[in-house]
Amino acid sequence: MDDAALSEFVRYLEGEKDASTHTIQNYLIDIRQFCEKKWGADARAPFAWVEVDRYDARAYLIHFQKMDMAPTTTARKLSAMRSFYHFLVRSNRVDKNPFNGLSSPRKGRNLPKVLSADEAVRLLEAPVQMSEIGELDTPARKAWKGYAGMRDRAILELLYSTGMRVNELVELTESQLDLIGGSARVRGKGKKERLCPLGSFAIKALREAMRVRDDVRLLHSWEPVDPCPLFLNRKGGALSVRSVERMMKKYVVACGLNPELTPHSLRHSFATHMLNEGAELRVVQELLGHASLSTTQIYTHVSIERLKEVYDRAHPLGQYS
Repeated sequence: MDDAALSEFVRYLEGEKDASTHTIQNYLIDIRQFCEKKWGADARAPFAWVEVDRYDARAYLIHFQKMDMAPTTTARKLSAMRSFYHFLVRSNRVDKNPFNGLSSPRKGRNLPKVLSADEAVRLLEAPVQMSEIGELDTPARKAWKGYAGMRDRAILELLYSTGMRVNELVELTESQLDLIGGSARVRGKGKKERLCPLGSFAIKALREAMRVRDDVRLLHSWEPVDPCPLFLNRKGGALSVRSVERMMKKYVVACGLNPELTPHSLRHSFATHMLNEGAELRVVQELLGHASLSTTQIYTHVSIERLKEVYDRAHPLGQYS
């Protein structure tokens, strides 16, 4: 990185803020987009940060609004630039922060997509029901197909049982699981660790998948990996987030569910179902790993919307027309 200010900013995020690699990359992408808007796509570091004024900051914001970019995305980009210039002011590289005082675009309240309890059960049972082992399959292929079904079931059970994020799931190792005590030690945003209780169905699915996983590794003579991934792909390595997304899409379509459902929908469903059954908001906040209670409160809106739907269907005078 040829820009001294950017290099120092990255060290600041890593050292003082303990930011994740993913967060830092997003900051750099947003800052790079600002540079292209201000100085052109061919601009090269070092950049004249002191030249940026309030008009440049407003032009950056308006640029994304004209592109009809989601308010949440625009707000994130504005936040990244505001944080960067806050650092530049603090390190005496510039006199003032041109992004201060700019209002973030209003965020619409988009309620998350949630499965009903019956839909969740259908989805969780799909992997084993759809595992088709052909008579002509080789022993290695039969073993792989059997494992893939159990692995997928365990993944879906784990997501729904704990409400963990999919990127937290793919980074899990066996050492983070306590199947006897019934918990998983998860490393979430900001590298913060939390304990997620495991339900009995998730524990059973994990035990079965891990047992068959070890048999498949031996059958394919895959090189041992330390630490061993909790869930294996076809080459014996760890699954990616994208792989889990594709896997779930397959079962969602097969079950005739909303094709827009994603692994994150299981996190939404976990939180909503917990609140529907009387769990306290603070408890759900801890389980999800939310830093702010306001983030968790979106699920109270989801619950209220569900209650309204039931009321409209069930009450004789629930609907006006």
